[in-house]
Amino acid sequence: MFSQTVEYALRAVVHLAMRAPEPLTTAAIAEVTQVPPAYLSKVLQGLKEKNIVHLQRGIGGGVSLAQSADTLTILDVVNAVDPIKRINTCPLDLKAHGTRLCALHFRMDKAIQSMEEAFRSTTLSDLLKDENPSVPLCDGVKLKGM
Repeated sequence: MFSQTVEYALRAVVHLAMRAPEPLTTAAIAEVTQVPPAYLSKVLQGLKEKNIVHLQRGIGGGVSLAQSADTLTILDVVNAVDPIKRINTCPLDLKAHGTRLCALHFRMDKAIQSMEEAFRSTTLSDLLKDENPSVPLCDGVKLKGM
């Protein structure tokens, strides 16, 4: 359902949120998130263009979140790399349907809407505070304060 680019972007920003405000190298992020470094560089460039991450070259540079993990939502990240598409008109272009969706496409759009709302209401901080015993990207990663 989600593109590989979305998955990689979410892994990267969750890891950055875990380590914030410390800037990290692309190589370090790639290793922990298990994203190919060249692909990650392209993903990070896209996130930079949408003001999700900040990229700084040189000594003391690296990648960091451009926004607070308290306000940055899953939907912000998803829409930055591969925007969610709603079903507004008949996907079959049936003239008889026009903008009235059939029962199938109406329910599909409602499911997409529910997902959008869940992602809109979930910040990166929410993910890190979740009581789920499985910590995101947990193998070999220590959260600050743990």
